[in-house]
Amino acid sequence: MVTGMDIVEIAPPEFDVDIALAYATAANITGQPIYRNPRCWLRRTAAWHLQRAIELAAPLGLRLRIFDALRPTQAQWALWAANPDPEFLADPRRGSPHSRGVAVDLTLIDRDGQELDMGTPFDAFTPLAYHASTDVSLDAQRNRLLLLGLMTAAGWDFYRNEWWHYQLFDARRFALVADEDLPESMMMHR
Repeated sequence: MVTGMDIVEIAPPEFDVDIALAYATAANITGQPIYRNPRCWLRRTAAWHLQRAIELAAPLGLRLRIFDALRPTQAQWALWAANPDPEFLADPRRGSPHSRGVAVDLTLIDRDGQELDMGTPFDAFTPLAYHASTDVSLDAQRNRLLLLGLMTAAGWDFYRNEWWHYQLFDARRFALVADEDLPESMMMHR
């Protein structure tokens, strides 16, 4: 069980971010909401690194929009059932960094709340979503590199196949988190 002290809620005003959890809506690869109670949580050490990224983006007039953070193991199984593709989803038997509370899916937004062009939407499971894809516009390539620079300067590692995914370098040292381990249930069905 994860202690309450190890899990931090990521929400304004403590964290100057825009929360748009994709799996709380039907606009995801399953076609239905996965989260009943859309809370954005990370382990304390990941929250510290996220705060650092927020601080680095602010002088540029940019903020972070978070699509997903801590993902209970049950949610990973739901995503895997919809798309069991290890190029884009961690096999739940191995465990996802999201299910360890040390990964975030995010993008950059401007002062008006508009997402910067990243060339594909979030969860576009295609080679166009690769960090190094040159088959997207030059603006999208620059924006991806800007996000990559901000996040790596803040201590995050990236996943080469998804421009939106960042995790702590030592993700596997953290235990998996199930819905029942959380301070409040997130899942549609427990």
